[in-house]
Parts: sequence; structure tokens; C-alpha cells
Amino acid sequence: MPHIKKIVAIGPESTGKSSLCEALATYFKTIWAKEYAREYLVKHGAKYAYEDLNAIAEGQFAEEEAAIKNTAEGSPLFIDTDFYVIKVWSEFVFNKCNSRILTQIAHRKYDLYLLCNTDLPWVKDELREYPDLKTREKLFHHYKDILVNQHTPWVTISGQHEERLQQAIEATEKLFR
Repeated sequence: MPHIKKIVAIGPESTGKSSLCEALATYFKTIWAKEYAREYLVKHGAKYAYEDLNAIAEGQFAEEEAAIKNTAEGSPLFIDTDFYVIKVWSEFVFNKCNSRILTQIAHRKYDLYLLCNTDLPWVKDELREYPDLKTREKLFHHYKDILVNQHTPWVTISGQHEERLQQAIEATEKLFR
């Protein structure tokens, strides 16, 4: 397996994770792994059950693995959400999380987390569930608590789109120094 740096964007919905990963991949001339949940929910409908999160986790795993195989050695790979996101989602909606998701969290290794803040305006789409800032901020703090209590370096990404991109570029470049 090639040595690549895996950088994950996490945070509540509508905090710019996908657009940030896409912009970073363009800037660094590499690829990015998309959030599988979006593809799954578009295909199967926005109503979901606890069991759907296992299928989403499997799809996210496959998406990441394919991206890892297609990333050039020595390049960064940007990943839009990971198993922490599925864990928070599962616990927030269903008050529980499947042990297979927790096992993936324990086994998957990343080099940097980009925690996307809630200071972008919420943008409605057919899949988003939490337009109110209070809920989004509560979710942000769930992510922050997770990151504080694990060993992978992380940075908070805030501001408008160009500011966020610059912060993420600087954090990524720091990994390669």
C-alpha cells in the first residue's frame, strides 16, 4: 500500500466538508473520497433506519479503500467524513452505535482531521435534517470532544470558503514538513 497522508473533514451537516475536500484535492492535484451516505440516501430515500447505517458504513469503507488505491504515493488523500461521523449520527439519532462501526474507528488510521465549524450558513437540500444553529453547534461539540480525546492531530476550520481553504492548505502542508 502506498504511503499517503489521509486527511479527513468532519463536522455537522452543511459545514462545507465536501466543497473543502474537493477544493483541497484540486489544489494538491490529488483525489478525494466522497461521503458515501449522500449517495446511499439519494438512491434509497431520505428516510432511514438504524440498520441503514451499517450499509452506509460499508459503503464509506469501500469508498475510502478505492481512493487509497488510486492515490499516488506521497500524495494527500482528502476524505469527506469517516466513521466518527457515522458514530455521531447514529448516537444522535438512535442513541446507540453498532459495534462494527466502533471497530472501524479503532482500526482505521488517519493523519489529520479538519473539524469544520458551523459558521457557514446552513444550505437546504433534500437530505439535510438540522437547520437550526443550536443543534448544529451541539453536534460540532460532539465532534470536538471526540477529537480532543484521540491521538490524531486536528484543526478547527472556520470562516468563509477561501479562509477555510487556506487554513486547510496550511494544516496539510504542515504534515509534509
